[in-house]
Amino acid sequence: MPVAEVERKILETLDKLGIAYVRHEHPPVATVEEAEKHWSGLKGTHCKNLFLRNYKGNRHYLVIAPVTRGIDLKRLNAMLGEDRLSFASPERLGRWLGVEPGSVSPFGLVNDATHHVRVVCDQALRPSPALGFHPNVNTATLEIAFADFEKFLASCGNTVRWLEL
Repeated sequence: MPVAEVERKILETLDKLGIAYVRHEHPPVATVEEAEKHWSGLKGTHCKNLFLRNYKGNRHYLVIAPVTRGIDLKRLNAMLGEDRLSFASPERLGRWLGVEPGSVSPFGLVNDATHHVRVVCDQALRPSPALGFHPNVNTATLEIAFADFEKFLASCGNTVRWLEL
């Protein structure tokens, strides 16, 4: 399967940053449950990525956590001092991260030129030697070292908070 243009942008970005990755191709997957069937070759921590908005819709959050972690939105509301978090629409996802539902990933931050999206990472990711994310398409997963994940986030310029989710 050829690399999609959307994915090519991510691979080029990682190459420019000197970030090594292992690419795993798989059929299109839209949910963690579908993706689990294709994780046998992946060694890193599998991540889920939630794209949320506040009640007014003027703040957006990308929440990154291990797939095994349940995210309590009411608790997260309190931790962030927000009014009420909910899932953002596909239109907002496209506007801010340039991806479609089922392809949400921190790699979408390369499309957020204004650094509008606030990133919230679960502290539980820190001990992971590697992490796996879609390269903005749901037909592949890229594994990168945890240190390179931090390097990538720093290169994007978005606000990043590490919380115990």
